[in-house]
Amino acid sequence: MSLKYTMEVMELLDDANVNGKRITDLFKGNENCEASYESVKGEQGSTDFVQIVIKGTNGKLSGGQAPSLGIVGRLGGLGARPNRIGFVSDGDGAAAAITIALKLARMSQKGDRLPGDIYVTTHVCPTAPTQPHEPVDFMGSPVDILTMNKYEVFPQMDAVLSIDTTKGNKVFNHRGIAISPTVKSGYILKFNSDLIRIMETTTGELPVTFSVTTQDITPYGNDVYHINSILQPAVATDAPVIGIAITSKTAVPGSGTGASHEVDVAQAVRFSIEVAKEYTQSKFEFYDTDEFNRLEKLYGSMKHLQTLGSV
Repeated sequence: MSLKYTMEVMELLDDANVNGKRITDLFKGNENCEASYESVKGEQGSTDFVQIVIKGTNGKLSGGQAPSLGIVGRLGGLGARPNRIGFVSDGDGAAAAITIALKLARMSQKGDRLPGDIYVTTHVCPTAPTQPHEPVDFMGSPVDILTMNKYEVFPQMDAVLSIDTTKGNKVFNHRGIAISPTVKSGYILKFNSDLIRIMETTTGELPVTFSVTTQDITPYGNDVYHINSILQPAVATDAPVIGIAITSKTAVPGSGTGASHEVDVAQAVRFSIEVAKEYTQSKFEFYDTDEFNRLEKLYGSMKHLQTLGSV
């Protein structure tokens, strides 16, 4: 029933007056869930950072040992008002993240609680700026990427799924979702076979992946090209990060309205929930620990790629 929840959330977000309070109100009365928000001002406006925690039956918040999963909805803004009227394509990451949290919270009320804690973070801004980018304009953000990482990436996250609309490019010729290889501590690792398996199951199609460049896993602000912010959480944590891109066959501006497809967002939701189920049951890891340790032994740390570097 992911599509039902997706449509409910997208209708809520398609509002010039949407804010963090309206999102957190969705989770009132759920004893297994905590939702909060904080308004943060930047140079180009303000946004509400939202944090939703769905507590597991054996999660660390309850004194258990089950791993915790972070799900980050990445975006510049939900809308580009007053220049654009309505919900923009860039808002799909937030829509997916909030829908995941809502579905998991409702599942927990019905007795289907996951073992581990799930941390869902995103931000809500219906009046974000736009910025030039090739081949199509990006959505900007009222706050910089370091601020986003501060409010959206936490040490409690043992692994991270980062969901972002990734349509403003000529990389994809597929509409739906695609996943990245695992990124950890400056290393781009191999594709995760368990996530590929889960993608095949939840989409009913052959898996779709996308390549990642060294530039993509470095912080914004270093004046090199990034496909978008999908892997920016990887610069703020040593936990493994995998990007879930919501894609299109053609280049679609992040500031484009009427460009969001509820079915595609629901596909990202369904996939993420199945990943959360298996990961918090310790059925798989996001990366091969032995191989990662071997890489660091052979080639050293790559954590300098998580910094702005030196001139």
